[in-house]
Amino acid sequence: MKKGLVVFQSKYGATEKYARWLAETMDYDCLPRADARADLCAPYEILVYGGGIYASGIAGFSFIRHHAAHWKNKKIAVFCVGASPHDEKAFAELCSRYFKGELADIPRFYCRGAWKESAMRFTDRTLCKMLRKAVLGKSPEEYEPWERALMSCPPGEDADWTDPAELAPLISYLKKG
Repeated sequence: MKKGLVVFQSKYGATEKYARWLAETMDYDCLPRADARADLCAPYEILVYGGGIYASGIAGFSFIRHHAAHWKNKKIAVFCVGASPHDEKAFAELCSRYFKGELADIPRFYCRGAWKESAMRFTDRTLCKMLRKAVLGKSPEEYEPWERALMSCPPGEDADWTDPAELAPLISYLKKG
């Protein structure tokens, strides 16, 4: 039996960066979600899934949901990557929508990612511009954490908050027997 596998879905690169850092640190194999199948995951004792957070959803999470029955005897963890700083309330709300039923006990972790407006598709850029205009109507004291993060990125500029140290809680969990 192989030790561990990290499967990830990354739209703009931050989730992939974390997945590869984790795989290197833990000496796990690493696969993009597009190349992963349940039968390829079977020989592994540990499965870690990483997905970016987009529009309040976890990219590619259906991979975990659809194959959960195959992995009952495996150690599973999920990490999510978002451009906003970690906010426990917002993360708990996201997790309450995704980690239900047989998925409720899967440990989940948050890592701060990047803002790559230069790489965004037209629809994503347009949505962000619309969101920015909507948020401008509020007082900065009223901003939600994600709104504060959105407004902190100057239009047209990129920002990268990725940091291998963000993986420390996940690595600690994985190293426990």
